[in-house]
Amino acid sequence: MSSDLSLAGRTAVVTGAGGGLGRSEALALAARGAAVVVNDIGPAADDVVAEIESAGGRAVAVTGDVGDWSLGDKLVAAAVEEFGSLDIVVNNAGVLRDRMLFNLSESDWDDVIRVHLKGHAAVSRAAAVHWRAAAKAAGGPVYARVINTSSEAFLFGPAGQPNYAAAKAGIVALTLSTAQGLARYGVRANAICPRARTAMTAEQFAEGVAPGGLDVMAPERVGTFVGYLASPAAGHVSGQVFVVYGDMVALMAAPAVEHKWTADGGVFSVEELDAKLTSYFEGRDPFRTYAAWSVHALDTTGVSRFPGS
Repeated sequence: MSSDLSLAGRTAVVTGAGGGLGRSEALALAARGAAVVVNDIGPAADDVVAEIESAGGRAVAVTGDVGDWSLGDKLVAAAVEEFGSLDIVVNNAGVLRDRMLFNLSESDWDDVIRVHLKGHAAVSRAAAVHWRAAAKAAGGPVYARVINTSSEAFLFGPAGQPNYAAAKAGIVALTLSTAQGLARYGVRANAICPRARTAMTAEQFAEGVAPGGLDVMAPERVGTFVGYLASPAAGHVSGQVFVVYGDMVALMAAPAVEHKWTADGGVFSVEELDAKLTSYFEGRDPFRTYAAWSVHALDTTGVSRFPGS
């Protein structure tokens, strides 16, 4: 194993790691040599710890809801106290409450925002406090990786997922802020938009086996990429958004300015806005919005998740 890919001597925190993507990510990190703090809300976390230990790895379970702000501190403390360091954070925990906007209840909104967006923020904040102090004590940058879990939902805005799409957009913004604000301390932060067949998404994906027998939507495929982003080899990768599934990793580009209008006299009137903008949008393709529908072209799996794909 290349030293640039090895995670030996590193410690990772993975949230929502009792099953699905989080479990695969925890197992992938452990396989590369990392000790893992496995978080979930129930006993499934202990099962994953046992799985890691039976393969010769080191792990500890910390149960709790990431929507509880204080859990971030507990996860960081567990990493440092059990294994001596905190080097990698994989924010993965999430829930679904899919509803059309007109059917969305306050709890549907609050639950998704709390677990996804607040959960990412709670753990990231606790890790940031730790890494900032460690960097100051060391007199320079430390080893630190944050891998956040967004979704193509933030790119498309699926009609039945206004809460989920909003949370995932917020996670991308949080990732950019993390990458920019903590770079001086050594932190590298990136967001992934994965697709995988898990208990949470089983009804959204058809079966699809790829050559070699590994399901084209197997969460292990995403775990492999997380193992790379967590490694020293990815030290120059930060502030990026990746779409990850099947046999593919795609790097998203930043939004670009499509067109700019300038007021002739320095201040727009409604009439001048009408004269300049209305004809520009008349007859426009309804899918030509801020949504990144072109991302659909990446999909060669034949397995669809999002409406219209």
